[in-house]
Amino acid sequence: MKVLVIGSGGREHAICTSIRKSPKLTELYCAPGNAGIARIAKCVPIGVMEFEKIAEFAKNEAIDLVVVAPDDPLAAGLVDVLNEAGIRAFGPNKAAAILEGSKAFSKDLMKKYGIPTAKYENFDDPAKALEYLKNSDFPIVLKADGLALGKGVLICKDYDEAAAGVKEIMEDKKFGDSGNRMVIEEFMTGREVSVLSFCDGNTIRIMTSAQDHKRAKDHDEGLNTGGMGTFSPSPFYTEEVDAFCRREIYQKTVDAMRAEGRPFKGVIFFGLMLTKDGPKVLEYNARFGDPEAQVVLPRMQNDILDIFEACIDGTLDRIDLKFEDNAAVCVVLASDGYPVSYQKGFPIKGLEKFDGKEDYFCFHAGTKEKDGSIVTNGGRVLGVTAKGSDLKEARKKAYEATEWIEFDNKYMRHDIGKAIDEA
Repeated sequence: MKVLVIGSGGREHAICTSIRKSPKLTELYCAPGNAGIARIAKCVPIGVMEFEKIAEFAKNEAIDLVVVAPDDPLAAGLVDVLNEAGIRAFGPNKAAAILEGSKAFSKDLMKKYGIPTAKYENFDDPAKALEYLKNSDFPIVLKADGLALGKGVLICKDYDEAAAGVKEIMEDKKFGDSGNRMVIEEFMTGREVSVLSFCDGNTIRIMTSAQDHKRAKDHDEGLNTGGMGTFSPSPFYTEEVDAFCRREIYQKTVDAMRAEGRPFKGVIFFGLMLTKDGPKVLEYNARFGDPEAQVVLPRMQNDILDIFEACIDGTLDRIDLKFEDNAAVCVVLASDGYPVSYQKGFPIKGLEKFDGKEDYFCFHAGTKEKDGSIVTNGGRVLGVTAKGSDLKEARKKAYEATEWIEFDNKYMRHDIGKAIDEA
């Protein structure tokens, strides 16, 4: 099979690494890719939103399968464009990708079909939002309705902070058109857990659990980011939690989307909060998480191309999804100053130390090749991942491996997976 992966981050590097292991694969391409992906795939200089160019390339190269990984092209309908051109594509179509593309839609879906989530209201008028906040309990959560690179969520401790948040989202348009509508929801407390799943429109297969660290600084301080590290599995995702979620959340979501005439084929990412009242849905994503993919996919034992095809063909019920009985931890090496402002273009040293090491991975996120060397090219630069027999061993190995890498303005959190000690 000739496969084309769309995207350029650490998630896409993890996906390409898994595809590379498939005996079905004959050629692997990535658009646009990065310096790490270029070592295992042919990178082509086409942007993720250049739909016609992607379709033309796939036709000209006789690509058998296109894997659409990022949220923006999914929400904008790249899978539809490819299907109309007669090209097989993995990922939800535009109608189904609204599950992530509109928080208002997903909240209304959960309310309609009795899927546990936080209490909320939707607003498209900032004045009405402010009026609602005057009688609200704090802290409270404000969410831009559309896609915002995982950053369009504000937790506000009082009315003044919330009023400033409404202005930021709906009037100043900090997150662009994503802030045309806004969700205001109750602040939930508990452990956050991420659970990824494969879906074929009817059947859902649950992957192993993971736990992300969104804040930029240690002790969960600082601004929200795309993710500073993650670990898998989560010790807080117990058999009891799993049984509840399978019954009340996972299959119900797939059935609800089908009932709405939006059958979901691809990956549903369930962001869960384990509250005192039981698990509730924080958010849905319509694709692999980043950096969750970097700890989940290295532990998966199946041929990923078999699963992608089963999701497209509606035969996922024949797949027995299996994961290694171990653990993985990913620590993101970022550019100091991320997620606000940072410098790029610094040479990266030590990448060769990962070569040939079975339990270690260095997934490239923001890198490019320049004058024969690999340099930093983004806020999140690398995802250093290690597997171990348990979470403590994986964490120890991941942090040891972060010391192999050097570049100017290298920054990371030092408490990724610290919650393991509390389990």
